[in-house]
Amino acid sequence: MAVNDIINVKCFGDIVGKLGFDEQKNKSFFQYEPSFLQDGKYKNIFPQTGIIKRIAQTQVFSGFNQKTFRALPPQIADSLPDMFGNLIFKTWLEKTQGEGRQISVLEQLAYVANRGMGALEYYPHKEISRNATIDLEEIVNIFKLVLNNKRGVASDKLDSEALLNIFKIGTSAGGARPKILISEHKETRQISPGDLEYSDTYHHYLVKLSVDDTLGYAREVVEYSYYLTAIQLGIQMMPSKLIDNKHFCTARFDRQDGEKQHILTATGMTGWDFRSPEMSTYENLFELAIFLKIPHAQIEELFKRMVFNVVFSNTDDHLKNHSFIYQKITDTWLLSPAYDLTYALNPLLAYTKTSRALSINGKRTGVTKADLLIVADTFTVKNALGIIEEVGGAIPFWRERVLELGLEDFIVRKMERSFVFL
Repeated sequence: MAVNDIINVKCFGDIVGKLGFDEQKNKSFFQYEPSFLQDGKYKNIFPQTGIIKRIAQTQVFSGFNQKTFRALPPQIADSLPDMFGNLIFKTWLEKTQGEGRQISVLEQLAYVANRGMGALEYYPHKEISRNATIDLEEIVNIFKLVLNNKRGVASDKLDSEALLNIFKIGTSAGGARPKILISEHKETRQISPGDLEYSDTYHHYLVKLSVDDTLGYAREVVEYSYYLTAIQLGIQMMPSKLIDNKHFCTARFDRQDGEKQHILTATGMTGWDFRSPEMSTYENLFELAIFLKIPHAQIEELFKRMVFNVVFSNTDDHLKNHSFIYQKITDTWLLSPAYDLTYALNPLLAYTKTSRALSINGKRTGVTKADLLIVADTFTVKNALGIIEEVGGAIPFWRERVLELGLEDFIVRKMERSFVFL
């Protein structure tokens, strides 16, 4: 490999190791920095799930060629932007560097640099100038133009400078929907790009933008109603709010007390492709949590989240929508706050059958109370029946909240038809 095909991986200011990539053979290489191994710090930063081993030798990764990992070690692939972020990234490259511009996976990590979710950073990085102001409406309009282009609608209105601003603040967050990272100064309330600022003088937010006018309702408002219901049930989530009564804004759990937090999704931890049904089970998620030795109270919290997703028909609860957060002082892992709890279907469509991303007791459809209780018994969840009844009993609370937020009654009733009354 050429020298410029190698980048440094950093975390908490330390060089953890070097990452290389062979484009012709489509395989990656990782080697720990000797001083990092010798210092003995952060031994559990990459849990020993059989992927990145804590050894001095160069490790070769050739078995992760799926779209999810792009031949990178899954813990590193977790840093790549997902779906919509990639769309913005591709559009920006075409506008600035011409059609057909190919970019390597290491180049994309170099653009992520120190701007990504979590605490992993990549150097040398591609410099992107800072912009101190954000206009949400302008960003929404540009997002709409990008979406129109995606749908085949011709447009020459995409401005590379506007795309650059969106790219700087919008491609570090994963997921399929348009979102940006922002920081809000605690005193002045000035909003600035949230990919660079992480001092304690700012609040740090991830904002899901309401840009789709074709649905007749705002999915972001629905997600806020799910947030209100989840916290009513005692499910741990970061403080959230609506901006302009339509954009869902949630505090970032990877930025706390002015410091970056190291996080990994269940997919990044294990190499289980979230797109593949083979390993996509709640039982595997519970097994991973136990392997990480998280407190049993969090095992019971995970059970409540599972029940919530079943009752409120959040079928998109895949392995990248479950994360763990690293504790520097104790060199341990905890379950992260819940996120992406929302109604994943289109209530205006008639579905004959919907399938869950994560199976429960071997089932992706028709999950029953008995199935949930089998999982509870397997993982020693106390008062499982009480948890199921508590979550099911929150449907009226949700209905009141979502109607107060302005969703039309006929849409609410259509959503409730897919709820699971246990």
